[in-house]
Amino acid sequence: MQWLVLGLIVFLGVHSVRIVADDWRTQTIDRWGLTAWKGVYSLLSLLGLVLIVVGYDLARQAPVVLWSPPLGMRHAASLLTLLAFVLLVAAYVPRNALKARLGHPMVLAVKLWAFAHLLSNGTLADLLLFGGFLVWAVFNYRSARRRNRAEVEGMDNEDAPAAADGGAPAASLTATVATVVVGLASWAVFAFWAHAALIGVRPFG
Repeated sequence: MQWLVLGLIVFLGVHSVRIVADDWRTQTIDRWGLTAWKGVYSLLSLLGLVLIVVGYDLARQAPVVLWSPPLGMRHAASLLTLLAFVLLVAAYVPRNALKARLGHPMVLAVKLWAFAHLLSNGTLADLLLFGGFLVWAVFNYRSARRRNRAEVEGMDNEDAPAAADGGAPAASLTATVATVVVGLASWAVFAFWAHAALIGVRPFG
């Protein structure tokens, strides 16, 4: 369990710098240069991710059961995860309505993913892993929206609406439909094949 906890501290800690120390982050990038910052950031993120994967796998071999979720929670988790996949795709498809409206769909996707897995899993390792990501996503989203509002206050009125939505351009129906279709397809591939192949658990098995 200690490897899982250490991995969460490293991974979520690195990804929380902008939440708790944005000015320090800016100053460090100015001193090191953007390339060096991204290099250290990526290495620490990878280290944290590896520790999480190893630690979670070890914890699953001797699970500490805290509660037994009802079977129906699996169906709720599947629906929430489907929405999470759509939001994740929305973070990368330009000019889709979801990104234009929500501003930070990737962080919202993490929220839904983590909450969904908390509903359907009841071990201590699950609580630490998914609970940790859920708490991080809540604070990250609040921080990102706060930065957006700060940008709005420093802009002319005609630029303010775009900044309030994360600087997103006008939405396109084609891009929005493509986002939903790719998100649904990605969810189907992961739910019916990749989840079992990579994690060893069949969501619908």
